[in-house]
Amino acid sequence: MAEIMVPLTIRDLAHQDLPLCSWSGSNTHLASVARALDRVACGEVDYLAVCPPSGLPVAIGGVDYAKAPGAGTLWQLAVHTAMRSCGIGTILIQAAEQRIHARGLHRAELSVEEHNPRARALYERLGYVACGRAPESWEVEAPDGSTTRYETVCTLMRKQLP
Repeated sequence: MAEIMVPLTIRDLAHQDLPLCSWSGSNTHLASVARALDRVACGEVDYLAVCPPSGLPVAIGGVDYAKAPGAGTLWQLAVHTAMRSCGIGTILIQAAEQRIHARGLHRAELSVEEHNPRARALYERLGYVACGRAPESWEVEAPDGSTTRYETVCTLMRKQLP
């Protein structure tokens, strides 16, 4: 087996990237990402893309500065299925933490669905600590194209940044 090293860059996600991110979720999800991108201009959100030399996003995720006072809240983190377990999620989260720190904030928060132990293990490996549980919900797209409300319980996690 040969090992190939591919350089990755972190950049701001843009509206024109959305058609290239269909791997991250349904049209309903991408509409939610588009609304988040609209909030970038007023400084409430950073939305990042991890890209190989092609410039095509292979991971995306947002930081919401309006959700929790004094913290940046990571959300909508996604890594292309074919690129998982390659360290790209770690790179994305570390870049998001750098953005939070650059704003003078010293805490990152996120929530993870309780039935997603793989993601939770990543967050714990990166220093996030469970600090509670909460119900969460969002719109999802059904196979017929209709939208429905998805409800779940998430573990709330936080990390103090240096």
